Amino acid sequence: MPATGPPAPRSQGHCVVVGAGISGLAAAYRLRQLRPDLRVTVLESAPVIGGKLAQADVAGLPVDTGAESVLNRRPEVVELIRAVGLGGDLCHPATTAAAVWSRGRLRAMPTTVLGVPADLAGLARSRVLSRRGVGRAALERLLPGGGSPDGDVAVGQLVGHRLGPEVVARLLEPLLGGVYAGHAYRLSLLAAAPQVAALAARGGSLLTAATRTASERAAGPEVPVFAGIVGGIGRLPAAVAAVSGAEVRTSSTVRALRRTEGGWGVVVAGPRAFESRPAEVEADAVVLAVPAAPAARLLEGVVPAAAAELAAVETASVAVVSLAVPVDAVGGRLAGSGFLVPPVEGRAVKAATWSSRKWGWVGEQAGPDTVLARVSFGRHGESEVLLREDAQLVRLAVAELGDAVGLRGRPLDARVTRWGGSLPQYAVGHLDRVARIRRAVADSPHLDVCGATYDGIGIAACVADGQQAADRIATGLPPNPDGQRQ
Repeated sequence: MPATGPPAPRSQGHCVVVGAGISGLAAAYRLRQLRPDLRVTVLESAPVIGGKLAQADVAGLPVDTGAESVLNRRPEVVELIRAVGLGGDLCHPATTAAAVWSRGRLRAMPTTVLGVPADLAGLARSRVLSRRGVGRAALERLLPGGGSPDGDVAVGQLVGHRLGPEVVARLLEPLLGGVYAGHAYRLSLLAAAPQVAALAARGGSLLTAATRTASERAAGPEVPVFAGIVGGIGRLPAAVAAVSGAEVRTSSTVRALRRTEGGWGVVVAGPRAFESRPAEVEADAVVLAVPAAPAARLLEGVVPAAAAELAAVETASVAVVSLAVPVDAVGGRLAGSGFLVPPVEGRAVKAATWSSRKWGWVGEQAGPDTVLARVSFGRHGESEVLLREDAQLVRLAVAELGDAVGLRGRPLDARVTRWGGSLPQYAVGHLDRVARIRRAVADSPHLDVCGATYDGIGIAACVADGQQAADRIATGLPPNPDGQRQ
């Protein structure tokens, strides 16, 4: 039976991190940096570490099949990359120009602040919107009111009310779809679109605020928005694990979490879970760095209030098709880094990236005769396309690129990577939900949570969240007198 009340303190100094995605690995690394007296064990259910930072070989070349870049303007992840020895391999996109497949063809993406136009003349020239759509957007400066709404709302609700439905459908939707695989009329303004919330907070017109924001950015120091790693972002998890000082166990599924008199009992099933009884690992502290659904299951018996909130977080599934194609199969029709597709176009593809054009190191390895591309499928609540077999998804990707850029023939190589339930949906009220989860968890000593479910789904946000969880755990645990002998 679980012990009642808070666990009694002890000084054995063992912290278990559940989950070896980048959040969990960042937490483990930070714990050992802050408290070298602690023993840290990372338990990962998969046979490999890294979570959504993954790689595969396509045509003999390493490609990122999950996340492929980080926010360069957030210091946490860039500092971590440097700290684990990859600073010399930091790189930036050769181009960030993108297109949007709108009104039947690819068109240059106009300047926006997360879908809010920052240049009406440029918006008109792009022809992403119809003339009527541009005219409706222009009327926004004449509308009364403006400013931040009372409480949280769907970002599409605010932008649609101010700028009209076409701006939502053809600018906001594809951008949000690219990040969250979600929908503008369901995603939270405050949690999923803080950039738009900041525009509203300026008061008055969103168009005016977006124009000023874009001008301020252009006038400031030129700092690349995104960064990558030569050889792929997928190199980062192994580098963090290697220098963390933590013990990392793969194929170790955590089945249950329970309070004990001295701390926590972590019930673990190994790779032969059906052949042996699960083992229980004793821990003084636990960090859950897993998605919402497994976190809810593990917390159900110890922090039921947090478990209930986590169980209500919905997710989206996606698939990434990585392709290698002959350069002469597309001719000179590739421009920029790729394109996004709004749902209103009725296409299966959500986005496409020309990896060998976007990243110099990819282009150098691929050579002049090969184009490496990645095509994404899947949006929240739209899983039909993901039910297709791998070979069917590859054919669909080739067909969609054929319509977009005239791709002809068969690819040289292809790889399908499926990410089931990988993208949490930040619904309206998400920030309040996260606050309730964190308050409930905080009532259980030496327990914390982190990851994409809470304060951001990007790598930088996940690293920061893992570090903050480590900070709280390290501060709360007493010193370990046996630390030097571990």
